[in-house]
Amino acid sequence: MKLAKNIIGVFLSALLLLALAPMAMADEVAPALDAASPAVEMVADAAVEEAAPTLDSGDTAWMLTSTALVLFMTIPGLALFYAGMVRSKNVLSVLMQCFAITSLITIVWMVLGYSLAFDTTGMQAGVTNFSSFVGGLDKAFLSGLTLDSLTAAIPESVFMTFQMTFAIITPALMVGAFAERMKFSAMLWFMTIWSLVVYAPIAHMVWSGDGGFFWDMGVLDFAGGTVVHINAGIAGLVAALVLGKRKGWPTTAMPPHSVVLTLVGASMLWVGWFGFNAGSAVAANGAAGMAMAVTQIATAAAALTWMFSEWLSHGKPSVLGIASGAVAGLVAITPASGFVGPVGALVIGIAAGVLAFLASTKLKRMLKYDDSLDVFGVHAVAGIVGAVLTGVFASTTMGGFSDIEIGSQLLTQIKGVVITIVYCGIATYVILKVLDVVMGLRVTEEQETEGLDLALHDERGYNL
Repeated sequence: MKLAKNIIGVFLSALLLLALAPMAMADEVAPALDAASPAVEMVADAAVEEAAPTLDSGDTAWMLTSTALVLFMTIPGLALFYAGMVRSKNVLSVLMQCFAITSLITIVWMVLGYSLAFDTTGMQAGVTNFSSFVGGLDKAFLSGLTLDSLTAAIPESVFMTFQMTFAIITPALMVGAFAERMKFSAMLWFMTIWSLVVYAPIAHMVWSGDGGFFWDMGVLDFAGGTVVHINAGIAGLVAALVLGKRKGWPTTAMPPHSVVLTLVGASMLWVGWFGFNAGSAVAANGAAGMAMAVTQIATAAAALTWMFSEWLSHGKPSVLGIASGAVAGLVAITPASGFVGPVGALVIGIAAGVLAFLASTKLKRMLKYDDSLDVFGVHAVAGIVGAVLTGVFASTTMGGFSDIEIGSQLLTQIKGVVITIVYCGIATYVILKVLDVVMGLRVTEEQETEGLDLALHDERGYNL
């Protein structure tokens, strides 16, 4: 019994010495750390600084550059790409549409669009409510945006403007589907309503974070496969069907009036797309670097695949074909760019090149829809290819960078694609039919024959 007490006493003494040792060491090294100690204040300040987000000048510089690159994609990139593909009597009309959309959506985004897409009020992770589908109005007119507002490590003003350029190019992509036959006034109303009713909610569901419908589902869309390309491609197809075929199509030949302009525009799109995809990392980091690398690989693969497909099918490779293939590759890698490795990018590019070529040629002739500049064939089809294959090649087992189970992720991706198609298709159809009743959508036969440049804008693209 006495031995046990001695052992317990030694054990307690040892514990006491261990407890007192750090205090004794602190007394030897520095004064006691009380609440008023400068050392305590320094530690507390460091903890606060570590917890609070801070601006990163490198990330900010890259995002400023990316924002300019994405704007460059619409004007002049997309504008020239489309301008070259229409007949010379309509060249100014598509340039005007792209330029006007850039101006119009800038204001729409500032007033309401940004708030509907990125206001997270009422959102909770894992909870599906109204806020899961569309943002509120707390950010309307950019309320709360100051010099000090941050998103991640960049100014919120830069993030807002970067997302604005996405909101601009998405409706501009649709112009190619109904080129040469839509009233300019109707187009402006359509783009305004569509950007608020269709684009902003889809962007919110995918990118607004915890509580977003697609975000909580686990849909992977790094830079806009669903938000931009499937959205624009489906809306473009619906618009082409509602407006009807161009006068004389398909019996009258309607070749591009300047493939030179188209190739210049496609080249600008290729360069600008690095801001689109690599910029979606919202940082100058490894994810941005890999997104840039896979974008280049997929685009080159799709361009060559379309070229060889056309060569085998028609006997000669065309400049229009290789340019269209490049755009298909850019579209397909967009949702996957932050998740897949080089091999995945190669496969996605090849698949997009083949399937977009078939959709823009054989499927279009078979179904006889007049999608003037193949917006559905290139953007919707390649966008679907990229969105679905992201569910395969994002996996670490396939060289990607996401720890996912391929089967379940593939199903999630398909669900995201289907929901986007259904919502966009129905909403676009309703908007167009209402506008058709209220103001009419299509120009007259006389205006279409004369060309929209003179009929709607009283100008000529060329005075030779």
